[in-house]
Amino acid sequence: MEIHELLQKVKDNEISLQDAEKYLKTLPYEDLGFAKLDHHRALRSGFGEVVYCAGKTQEHLAKIYESFSKRKSNVLGTRASQEQFEYVKQTVPDAVYDPLSHTISLKFDEHERVGMIAVCTGGTSDIAVAEEAAVTAEFFGSNVERIYDVGVAGIHRLFSKMPEIQKANCVVAVAGMEGALAGVIAGVVDKPVIAVPTSIGYGANFGGLSALLTMLNSCAEGIAVVNIDNGFGAGYMVTQIYRLAAVKEKEI
Repeated sequence: MEIHELLQKVKDNEISLQDAEKYLKTLPYEDLGFAKLDHHRALRSGFGEVVYCAGKTQEHLAKIYESFSKRKSNVLGTRASQEQFEYVKQTVPDAVYDPLSHTISLKFDEHERVGMIAVCTGGTSDIAVAEEAAVTAEFFGSNVERIYDVGVAGIHRLFSKMPEIQKANCVVAVAGMEGALAGVIAGVVDKPVIAVPTSIGYGANFGGLSALLTMLNSCAEGIAVVNIDNGFGAGYMVTQIYRLAAVKEKEI
């Protein structure tokens, strides 16, 4: 439950002042001992906290989700395993796992879907990272068009999808190997392109370093590059970009 919703419920006599006070006592964060949950983040930045699940114990992760569930707050977890999800679900039955993007989502209310984000991949091996970007963007309120396996090795595949890509408000280009996809797309669209290098490739790919350097050194304008395999960072960024533009449109 967001602060605005809480205040409205107090105003409408749906929640007592005492219950509202108990809720607010854990702001700006709740200290679980092993973690400090930032329940105030949505008020500051527009989007709530995201949990990086890799490396966390199952017990800690379950307690984190339980805290958000008690507050009826949306939360997205990234880099989660099936085993972590099964443990969390015992405590929080409403949690949902996506095995392709490796995310655990808990939703009590939906963001209004705005805009259109095109998430493109060079190959099918890049889809897991692309899905992390797509699921993140959808979780925070973007419409997403998935355009997969359109790498430069068969560039006619990309050109056949250009009408859909050019309609998007922002583009996420996910590619490994030499990572040329982002530069090619940026050269034919008039929208921001967020490039995501992946660790897909043979030995000289150096775990995604070759794709990262290609994207950083592209001569095409309008490209921003996130870290290797950082689909979440790309999905979050494109949603911020378009939602900012949407706010300006409403003001006009």
